[in-house]
Amino acid sequence: MLQNLTGWHALIVLAVIVLIFGAAKLPALARSLGQSVRILKSEVGESRTEASAAPADHAAAAADRVDDRIPLTTAVPVSSPPSTT
Repeated sequence: MLQNLTGWHALIVLAVIVLIFGAAKLPALARSLGQSVRILKSEVGESRTEASAAPADHAAAAADRVDDRIPLTTAVPVSSPPSTT
C-alpha cells in the first residue's frame, strides 16, 4: 500500500499539513511530539527496570508465603456425617 508513494506524495502531504496547522505552529508541534517521545522512552525504561527487579521481589514474597503456611499436623480432621441406618 505504501509502496506506491513517491516524493511528490510526501510534498503534497507536507503542504496540506502546513495549510492546516500554519507554518508558525509547526515548530511547536514538532517540539511537543519530541517531548512525548522522550516521555514514552523514559516510561518504557522505568517499566523494564521494574520488570528486571520483580523476580527478586517475587522470590522474597514467595519465601514469606512459605513461612506463613500452616503445618499439616495442625489441620482439623473432617468427620463423616452420622449414619442413618
